[in-house]
Amino acid sequence: MEFSVTDLLPLDAEQALLVGRVFDPEVGGPCVVVVIGDQAVDISAVEPTVSTLLEREDLLSAVQQDLGGRRWELQDLLAATAAGDTDRAHLLSPIDMQVIKAAGVTFVESMLERVIEERAQGDSSKALAIRERLSTAIGGAISTVRPGSPEAAQVKEILQAEGLWSQYLEVGIGPDPEIFSKAPVLSSVGTATDIGVLSRSTWNNPEPEVVLAVRSDGRAVGATLGNDVNLRDFEGRSALLLTEAKDNNRSCAIGPFIRLFDDSFSMADVRELDIELQVSGPDGFAMDGTSSMKKISRDPEELIGHAHGKHHQYPDGFVLFTGTLFSPTQDRHAPGAGFTHEVGDVVSISNPKLGMLRNTVKHAEEAEPWTQGIWAFARNLSARGLL
Repeated sequence: MEFSVTDLLPLDAEQALLVGRVFDPEVGGPCVVVVIGDQAVDISAVEPTVSTLLEREDLLSAVQQDLGGRRWELQDLLAATAAGDTDRAHLLSPIDMQVIKAAGVTFVESMLERVIEERAQGDSSKALAIRERLSTAIGGAISTVRPGSPEAAQVKEILQAEGLWSQYLEVGIGPDPEIFSKAPVLSSVGTATDIGVLSRSTWNNPEPEVVLAVRSDGRAVGATLGNDVNLRDFEGRSALLLTEAKDNNRSCAIGPFIRLFDDSFSMADVRELDIELQVSGPDGFAMDGTSSMKKISRDPEELIGHAHGKHHQYPDGFVLFTGTLFSPTQDRHAPGAGFTHEVGDVVSISNPKLGMLRNTVKHAEEAEPWTQGIWAFARNLSARGLL
């Protein structure tokens, strides 16, 4: 899996403030970095974690300090990461101590796909017929409804009377969105590495999303790309299997870097982003699609408000997957069977403002295990004199 620094970075990288993490074998742990030109520069002396860095009131000036930290060529980091060479410095997910949250069913198209999963009970062969029936019956009626509005309540009454109501429609157009914990702290993976799906899953898909970086006070300070890897057959059998569908070894990819909000990039830009997806399989299969934030049902700030507030705090901050418009229906193996991943699929998620997150699919059971948790992280920072 090869791609260049040009692919990795935003098109306007020269004016973007990009923060991430690099694993440095010489110190045996992660370093907080800022991108300058074609290099990643260690700013761990400014703050030892991305979490504490994002809490700073002087964040924008802090990341532009030149303290003479170690520098790595981005192309070297990419090459080492893609090769799985842990003896060389390599890229990591750009977050550390933040809680990883996700909002689901925030786009009408993906909402209907969740209803299809539920009614098909995880059987992909039944999806096509259900999709056609639901699209005819309710697709147009729901697409213009604002969640939580009186009009949404009226639609709910009509659908209940017709026997078409679903728990996914409830969170899609009801007053409260679906907000769930996607993955444990420190478990996310970055770009140019493997992502995992369970070997016993036969219906699964990538979910290209915008991921917001949010401080402990609930203020978003940046954005990046994410892949909310999903097992459709598991969630379709029962919503109570959401954790098994969403949280597996290497099933949460974030990166390549957090782009901080400044004069060149803001929440207003996030609301206009189109996220591109490409899947290239070892069998010659190819698929692409787009998830447009312009079509989101709930504003990103509203989603943050449901995740954080007097009802729930995050002392180390959090990141929030904002949901996806894209639910792949392209047949891969048989007519009407839809899409599912194969081992070796290369998944590329990109946007000109955020760069590219690219990963290769493996079975979660066979992929590199997650071994470095919070205690190991803290011990390393302490040994390096950063705490």
